[in-house]
Amino acid sequence: MKVITETPRLIIREFTLEDAPAVLHFNTPEQVNRYTGDAGVCTRLQDAENIIRDIWLVEYQQYGFGRWAVVLKDNNTVIGFCGFKNEIRINAIDIGYRLHPDYWGIGLATEANKACIEYANKHMNLDIVYADVADANSGSINVATKLGMTYHSQYQDGELTFNRYVMSFNNN
Repeated sequence: MKVITETPRLIIREFTLEDAPAVLHFNTPEQVNRYTGDAGVCTRLQDAENIIRDIWLVEYQQYGFGRWAVVLKDNNTVIGFCGFKNEIRINAIDIGYRLHPDYWGIGLATEANKACIEYANKHMNLDIVYADVADANSGSINVATKLGMTYHSQYQDGELTFNRYVMSFNNN
């Protein structure tokens, strides 16, 4: 398993199939998927295995990046994902995260994604990154702004209104 980066509290690494129970666990609470548009996609262990094998592992091979596991250093527990996705529907790179609600509100999403941005600045050739956040999701709006992202535009997707945030990278 490839470690991407570390923070004082977290290890950011690639997912493996052994992470399937954790992926199921952090996707199960209803409030986790309230604003994601993929509620009900991961309700069984087989769903979690499919996401890891058919999406994340494929993206690591195809692009060299994808959503990465967020692991607590204290107990080596996978509590969610963070990082980048080559988002085909917007033809651009998206930064995002998902954490189990037990770990909300203590700065871990910001910490994890700041580490991803620092990693990208050093090791990836990104020009611009987007984050789409439901306008009702004030917690994720706060994370996007703490990352230094700026409001770009707004769009409607089904019943949800999304704010698109943007960040430009300095490729030195």
